[in-house]
Amino acid sequence: MVTSGHAPAPDPGGAGAASPSVPADGEVPGRAGGRASGGSSASPSPGARGVATAYWTTGPGTGELRTEPLPAPGDGEALVEVLHTGVSRGSELLVHRGGVPARVADLMRAPFGVGDLRAPTPEAPVKYGYLAVGVVAEGPPDLLGRTVFCLHPHQDRFVVPAAALVPVPDGVPARRAVLAGAVETALNALWDAGPRLGDRVAVVGAGMIGCSVAALLRSFPLGRLQVLEPDPARAAVAASLGVDVVAPADAADGCDLVLHCSATGAGLSRGLELLGDEGELVELSWYGDREVSVALGADFHARRLVVRASQVGAVAASRRARRTTRERLALALELLRDDALDALVPVSVPLAELPAALVSLAAGELDAPCLVVDHPLADPEDRPA
Repeated sequence: MVTSGHAPAPDPGGAGAASPSVPADGEVPGRAGGRASGGSSASPSPGARGVATAYWTTGPGTGELRTEPLPAPGDGEALVEVLHTGVSRGSELLVHRGGVPARVADLMRAPFGVGDLRAPTPEAPVKYGYLAVGVVAEGPPDLLGRTVFCLHPHQDRFVVPAAALVPVPDGVPARRAVLAGAVETALNALWDAGPRLGDRVAVVGAGMIGCSVAALLRSFPLGRLQVLEPDPARAAVAASLGVDVVAPADAADGCDLVLHCSATGAGLSRGLELLGDEGELVELSWYGDREVSVALGADFHARRLVVRASQVGAVAASRRARRTTRERLALALELLRDDALDALVPVSVPLAELPAALVSLAAGELDAPCLVVDHPLADPEDRPA
């Protein structure tokens, strides 16, 4: 059953997304390579010691819950009982439909993902996702009982190196904490973009990433901030953050900076039109294997515009010498103290319904900036009013 404070609306075009970062320096702890067996198909029966239930993509547009053995935590490891996971809509739907380009399949893997993103099959499935919040049940004393965030796929319990866990600050509800990956992506993009005092800024697209960017920009001393969104339901979510939301055709031009998050060619083209001469567009979208057509012979060339990518897999160059990925993620969690961000997590489904929910998301029958997956230990009261 879908639980929501808002009526679902169709998704006109999908949202942009980025591959997650790694919370500790160096090699990804526990990162799996090659193909995976994926365990056995089963209805979820979480809670049994030594067994976990996880969502696996088994082919284009298909997936299922499977049980798998769960090892006991060793030295320096922790067992996490999951409360909520979040669906990072743009990237997870690309994986769901089999739209990951072969050239970047390895680059775009999640830290604890399993399998070959290019070709999931029932015999060689893919476990993907990176927005998990849970409670440490076993592990180092300083983490026992703590609510933590981890870049882990949809699984009711898991064992990872303790260094891969970042504590959720007091005052941040576990449900809202699944947005840490989105806010980290937005934070990194603003480090890339470097908005300045008095800048005229536009954010194109009000999905999970676009709204996260807009929420952070509210505190900047900008000359103007507009969010462009054609879909009324998404526009309403962005407006609830207290920012100016306009239809793309009504946006003001002469921007110093545009942050593009719509993952559409139309949004990218409109973003270029809005820039003033020698302005910069920062691209946060991941298009996967979709080709996008943009008229580079128009504004881009004649007005010396700049287009640059921002991708959360590495700390922005402007901060890379002074910030680790773990520090960046910890800051993103601190930024989630903002109660307004509850508007991005209005819809939830139980873990048992995740396979059907992803099909509905892909078909445009279910819409939410971030679909929250409630695991068996989730508190039913931990929901926005």
